[in-house]
Amino acid sequence: MAGPLRQLSEAGVSVWLDHLSRESLTTGSLAAAIREQEVVGVTTNPSIFHKAIAGGGSAYDADLRDLWLRGATAEEAVRALATADVRAAADLLLPVHQRTNGQDGRISLEVDPRFARQTEATLAEARHLWWMVDRPNLLIKIPATPAGLPAISAAIAEGISVNVTLIFSVERYRAVADAYQAGLEAALHNGRDISTIESVASFFVSRMDTEVDRRLEKIGSPEALELRGRAGLATARLAHRAYEDITRSPRWQALQAAGARTQRMLWTSTSTKNPAYPDTLYVSGLVTPGTVNTLPPETLGAVADHGDIQPETVRSNYDEATRVLSALHDLGVDHDEIVQRLEEQGVRAFEEAWESLLDSVGASLDRFRRATKTR
Repeated sequence: MAGPLRQLSEAGVSVWLDHLSRESLTTGSLAAAIREQEVVGVTTNPSIFHKAIAGGGSAYDADLRDLWLRGATAEEAVRALATADVRAAADLLLPVHQRTNGQDGRISLEVDPRFARQTEATLAEARHLWWMVDRPNLLIKIPATPAGLPAISAAIAEGISVNVTLIFSVERYRAVADAYQAGLEAALHNGRDISTIESVASFFVSRMDTEVDRRLEKIGSPEALELRGRAGLATARLAHRAYEDITRSPRWQALQAAGARTQRMLWTSTSTKNPAYPDTLYVSGLVTPGTVNTLPPETLGAVADHGDIQPETVRSNYDEATRVLSALHDLGVDHDEIVQRLEEQGVRAFEEAWESLLDSVGASLDRFRRATKTR
């Protein structure tokens, strides 16, 4: 009998790992996950790189010393280290990329989160990272902020494949899908082969429950408490219903006929924040063909150990998802305010992780400088 991860893959869900470090590359643990745990892609973010580089022991010391000798700044060093790891992961995933005709075998690298409110700077950063990594299976992560949306269209128009991140609502997902299609239309108009452009729309799930549950517990009624832990899945499922509407539209059908690839929905923030909930909740509850679920190592291990994978848990729950969001509205839970708060929190968290990473790398460069002076 196939294990849960194989069942998830056979149900049409691509399993991507939300983790990357120099150690995972040099010890072979990432290669083992690809070989043994159905992993067909990798995602990164500023928090992941902060944990990897700042807490990576001596794994990065040789590179950091070389960067110091070259007079690199902390920002230059961070980009060099991150792109080196992403390039190595891209090469490791290349056979998967080739086997799946470019759909999987992808590695994501995020633009500097401090540019989340600056369209032109985001686009410039996307171009720079695309050039630095120079791999066909790269995805540049761009946040779905109001300033990020036009940068997404412009990057797609230039042939840069994009992982759109920080999506929390159905309305913003629709705007992301529109930005993707506008970029493809511009690329097509300019004579570009749009079949080489790939994109995913990363929908954050568990963070929604964290914010909604806080409000439900403040309300405290039996009706409110019964809705805890249900908003994240409900919102993600209705976003998928919007995805189906979009891919049936004449606009998308025309692009598909010209060779466009579907912008798949990617479920992220899938680790359970509330220990009272099953640790595989946001995996077993979001099974439907043609999607991606990106899992941190601990969630990947939990699914492998005791995941209960059914062949379809999204489309079959559209009506229930509608009822959940309607009930939340009737209780006075302000969905728009929550979404805005989550976006601001997400941008701020990545900015803080990036600043902490810069500080840590800067301190490492100073360590080599001081060591040289004492000789």
